[in-house]
Amino acid sequence: MTAIKNLNTPVLIVGGGIGGLAAAVALSKKGVASHVLEQSSEFAEIGAGIQLGPNVFRAFRELGIYDAVCDKAVFVDDLIMMDSVSGTPIKKIPLGDTIRERFKDPYAVIHRADLHQALLSACDATDLIKLTTDTSVEKYAQAGDEITLTTSDGSEIKGCAAIGADGLWSSIRGQMHGGEKPRVSGHIAYRAVLPLAEVPEEVKWNAATLWAGPRNHLVHYPLRNWELFNLVAVFHSDRYEEGWNAVGAKDEMMRCFEGVDDRPMSMLKKVNDWRMWVLCDREPIEDWSDGRVTLLGDAAHPMLQYFAQGACMASEDAVCLADMVEKFDGDFAAAFQGYQKARYLRTARVQMTARFLGDIYHAAGPVRELRNMVFGGAAPADADPHAGLAWLYGGNLDTAG
Repeated sequence: MTAIKNLNTPVLIVGGGIGGLAAAVALSKKGVASHVLEQSSEFAEIGAGIQLGPNVFRAFRELGIYDAVCDKAVFVDDLIMMDSVSGTPIKKIPLGDTIRERFKDPYAVIHRADLHQALLSACDATDLIKLTTDTSVEKYAQAGDEITLTTSDGSEIKGCAAIGADGLWSSIRGQMHGGEKPRVSGHIAYRAVLPLAEVPEEVKWNAATLWAGPRNHLVHYPLRNWELFNLVAVFHSDRYEEGWNAVGAKDEMMRCFEGVDDRPMSMLKKVNDWRMWVLCDREPIEDWSDGRVTLLGDAAHPMLQYFAQGACMASEDAVCLADMVEKFDGDFAAAFQGYQKARYLRTARVQMTARFLGDIYHAAGPVRELRNMVFGGAAPADADPHAGLAWLYGGNLDTAG
């Protein structure tokens, strides 16, 4: 570990979610102290399951949490896309040994809280990371080699640099880019978990499964050593509400899924306690930094969930950022410019692909039939089932394609 010169104060990290904690851990591996400021009363993660592509496991190795993640993850055998109107398969992509052989790393699903805990434990294991709760950062100022963050109660916190890892509604991004509003997709997501005993036998698949329907889709997969099934139901809605944990209206959701196959409907009917959030993203940008301040994760490149890469991109960001801080020997302005240059095209491609997939998943009429024909077409026996994702799963952290 190379010591960075002349760092008398820590890097300030705004936001204690997956991206913020990953940044703190990555910097600690370079000998850089950080102070993570979380606005909530505790370091915890809202939500349920997330998917982990092979690309993020390389980041987990760099962060030193690979084994901890693997201990809690479920390694699914397939990605499955079903037509929820006809109830027929559209596409099955094998994972398991196939994807390990292709990309040297697995594909897995995990409870978001378990990944967050792995990062939190890594933070607790080093004296280089300070964690503070109940701290809402409103603005930043910089003078020379010093950054000052001002909190909602008027307190000031000083550091040598700052990272805005404060999500879609980032106050750091708001100051940097004038407070532009997120782009509302017109889609709304409901999430829940089912105990395994309540999951119908005909859908207890060791797979990340997506039922694609007209203006809606359902994703499900096992979690926590097959104790739970994660459910995410997405449908078109004009409702807008900030945050990630509002109470969902089951009647509204069930109306939007009328007419789909009995198997996904059987799971939706079993859940009464749904949590919802409005799906938003932003247009890709290349300017994430202002001097000794930069953005990371959803604050830099918020994306729709359809590509299952949000947490993966934030983790990659953290590793790349720390590498640049080491490369530029603590010259944060230069490091942050190098970091954004390395990352913005890769993350932009993920953002745009996620938008495209949302349209594909929710296709209706002739577009639905065309989707099924194109996605479900037979491939040559010797075809690489993962060729289309090689740019993502096999690429470097700074490679767009």
